[in-house]
Amino acid sequence: MSDLAPILQGFFTDRMITQKHASEHTIRSYRDTWRLLLAFAQDATGTPPWKLDIGQLDAGLVTSFLRWLETSRNCSPSTRNARLSAIRSLFRYASLRAPDNAAVIQRVLAIEASRTDTTIVNWLTDAESGALLAVPDQETWTGCRDYALLLTAIRTGLRVSELTRLTRADIRLGTGKHVRCTGKGRKERCTPLDAQAVAALRAWLDRQPGRDGDPLFVTRRGTAMSRDAVHARITRYQQAAAESCPSLAGKNLTPHTLRHSTAMHLRHSGVDSAVIALWMGHQDIRSTQVYIHADLKLKEKALDRVTPPDVPPGRFQPPDKLLAFLESL
Repeated sequence: MSDLAPILQGFFTDRMITQKHASEHTIRSYRDTWRLLLAFAQDATGTPPWKLDIGQLDAGLVTSFLRWLETSRNCSPSTRNARLSAIRSLFRYASLRAPDNAAVIQRVLAIEASRTDTTIVNWLTDAESGALLAVPDQETWTGCRDYALLLTAIRTGLRVSELTRLTRADIRLGTGKHVRCTGKGRKERCTPLDAQAVAALRAWLDRQPGRDGDPLFVTRRGTAMSRDAVHARITRYQQAAAESCPSLAGKNLTPHTLRHSTAMHLRHSGVDSAVIALWMGHQDIRSTQVYIHADLKLKEKALDRVTPPDVPPGRFQPPDKLLAFLESL
C-alpha cells in the first residue's frame, strides 16, 4: 500500500469527521474532489489509486488537473478554487505525516487560486416576493407546506441546507417567536419570526402533526425535503408568478435568491451591516458588502448628497418620448 492511502483515510475519518466535525456537504465536496483527482492521476501515471504515493501528486499533476476541470469539465473559476481548497487541506494534513515529500507538498500548497468575477447579487423586490407567495394553494397539503417554506425562507434568510435540516423543535411560536438553526461552522443562531410567518407555520404544523424531532418541511413519505426538491418547487412557482409579475421571468431564482432578498430588505430598512451579518450568519461582516454594492437606491441617495445646489436631486427623467427612447438605448 502507498503512503497516500492511509493519509487520505486518516484525513477524512480523524481530521474532517472526528476533529473538525465537518458538515455532510463539506465532506461530500472534499470526497468528490479526491475521487476526480485520483481518477485523473491514474490516467496520467498509469498507477491505480491504492498504489499512488504523495510524491506522484506533484504541482505539475495538480495544475494539469485544475486545468482539466476548467477546459474538459467546463468548471467555473469558483469551482476550480473549491477543488484546490480541498486538495490544499489534505496536503496540509500530510505535511506532518509524509516528511520525505515535504518539497512536493510545499509546491502544491503554493499553487494560487484563480481570480473570480464579482457579480451583483440577485434578489426579489417586495412586489416579486408577494407574487411568488400568492401562487401556492394553501388549502392543499402541498401548498400549505410550500407557502410556509417560502415565507420562512424570505423572512429569515436561512440557507437552503439550514431550511431542510430544521425540525419541529427548532420552531418557537410562543413568547419570543423565533427559529433556531445550526449554520456554517456549526454555529447556532436564532432568527425572529414575524406574525405572518408564525401564522403560516402554525397552519402547517396543524396540518402535519408529528414529534419534536421530526423534520419541519417533509415530503409525502415523511422524509426531509432535499435541496433539489426545494429548488424545483421555487422554479415551479416562479413560472406561475411570472404571469402576474413579468419581472420574475428574467430572474435566475434559486433558494439563495430568497436569502439575498432578506438581506436586501434589511438593508433598505436601514438595519446596520453588523446586525445583518449576525442575522444572516456571516462569519465576517465584510460578507454584507455585496448587498451594499447591489443597493442602487443607496447609491442614488449618496449621489443626491453631492449634487450641486442648482441641480434637482434624483435621476434624469426624459421630458419627451423620443428622448426617452434614446435614453433607453
